Amino acid sequence: MRQLLTVLAAATLLAACQKAPAPIAQAPARAPTASTPRPGPVQPPATIDAYKLLVAQQIMDANPQHTFSGRLPPMLPAIVVLDLSVERDGSLKNVRVHRSRDNEASKAALAAVRRVPAAFPPAAQLMRGRDKTLDFSETFLFNDEYRFQLRTLSGPQ
Repeated sequence: MRQLLTVLAAATLLAACQKAPAPIAQAPARAPTASTPRPGPVQPPATIDAYKLLVAQQIMDANPQHTFSGRLPPMLPAIVVLDLSVERDGSLKNVRVHRSRDNEASKAALAAVRRVPAAFPPAAQLMRGRDKTLDFSETFLFNDEYRFQLRTLSGPQ
């Protein structure tokens, strides 16, 4: 009986040492077409902070050539605060500069928001009563090359 257990243990160890089969190459992802099912509806954000995260990510995704990642420089050459107003359905109603000391950075921040190709997530669930828009601000943090990070996504530094 002891020999049988030894043989079984050795077989189990040998089986565990074998290399896993190579993964099967997957076809590259394709853009959805009329015949390709689209992803289901996204859960609406429950808080303004969660909403701002989604909006900030859309802005970053629409501007990869104008952004930077990693640690912020010790001295930011420009900081721009924009006020955004989003309608119930997620369409951008208005965007304006709230605070800035640099006209070029202000223009770059406004252009970045306007580059977002689609509406933002619906905002109706975050509005009170008869509010027609959800109003919030986003801060653009620029480096020396006039590339930006958004404060909402930059995290603690």
